[in-house]
Amino acid sequence: MKQKATGRNWFWLIVLFVLGGTKAVADDSDIRTSWDGALYGYANAMTLRTDSVLNPGNRIAGLAKRTDTGEARLNFKAENDSIRLTARPVLFVRHQRGGLNATQKNESYLSQWQVRVSAAEGWNVAAGREVLNWGAAQFRSPSSPFYFDNGRSDPMRELVGMDTAKLTWTPDMSSSVTLARVVGTGRVASSADVWRNTWLLKVDQRGDSFVFGFVVAKAASSAPFYGAQGQISVDDETMLYAEIGSSEQLSELQSPSDLAQPFGVLPVSPRRNTVLLGATYTLPDGQSLTGEYLRDNHGFTTTQEAAYFTRAASAPAVAGQALALAPRLLGRDYLHLVWQSNLMESQRFWRMMHTRSLTDRGQELGVYGETTLGERISAFAAALVTSGTPRQEVSALIARSVTLGVKVALH
Repeated sequence: MKQKATGRNWFWLIVLFVLGGTKAVADDSDIRTSWDGALYGYANAMTLRTDSVLNPGNRIAGLAKRTDTGEARLNFKAENDSIRLTARPVLFVRHQRGGLNATQKNESYLSQWQVRVSAAEGWNVAAGREVLNWGAAQFRSPSSPFYFDNGRSDPMRELVGMDTAKLTWTPDMSSSVTLARVVGTGRVASSADVWRNTWLLKVDQRGDSFVFGFVVAKAASSAPFYGAQGQISVDDETMLYAEIGSSEQLSELQSPSDLAQPFGVLPVSPRRNTVLLGATYTLPDGQSLTGEYLRDNHGFTTTQEAAYFTRAASAPAVAGQALALAPRLLGRDYLHLVWQSNLMESQRFWRMMHTRSLTDRGQELGVYGETTLGERISAFAAALVTSGTPRQEVSALIARSVTLGVKVALH
């Protein structure tokens, strides 16, 4: 019996095709190679809420109170005029304690890699593992179906790419069209992966002072995702931007305002929109101020969120259900503010972030700082403090978190 090729089989066939093309071109052209990377060593300490409704006694989430990490993030590149090969391997050792059990994890993986060939003038074929994220938003990315939490609020976070084969047409410097096949979420792919076997179409238009993009993603097992993002530079100091996404979410937890009713779970939510509006102003000394407003209609209203915490407090089993099936953001309306130093400064960098839930009035303050100690060595620190009660989103699990570490630049 003849076996039908799966999306992942097609992905590797394209990889082999592109690699074959690179060998043919490499025989006629010199390949330029380069590499760099960084070594990280850092420790994190978290203070958990002792009166948590969702995680009483840390018996449900089992969060680690202390985490020590050693990590290497490397970048390799080989290219000529027609080919580019890139790889970003990550190796880490992580020891956690203070949770349900002490654990140690040693792992190495490819966070990103790609083989790209210029097939013809204006046409590129590529395959690999790529972070499909775009837009200027800091807090969340509504226009990306894969990276709603874009990691920009966490300077230490490493986003892992999607396994993708794509064709890009760039007829001129101002526009591009990309058709991609996403076969999984990289190293964390599973048979239940909602984005396995997804078709993605992305169209971008650029001008001297603006960028606009539109994206459609259709997974085999879910309804289409529609997204758009744009930004415009009003002048040398001011940039305005916006993102929107329209999607259905899986396993929607329903929290009726009537407390006599229990939680309900829908296999798929109705289609709803998420919108982000933002603005960045650059000061004369290069520092910048950013303000963003996010409206996520997949979250709870104020009344629904209050009912959510009341039900969770009724029993540990209900709290476990509430924590496991919670929406990606509990509330609907958020304000995110960022003040950061001049990115062009080479000796030090700092960033302050303030997030306020307009749904339940909870607040979170984050600070990150990095300073150079030597030619290749720098020290960094991050702190997070929440302000609120155990029945507000940002303060439901964690009271504060502190991270201290050093970074060594390689090459």
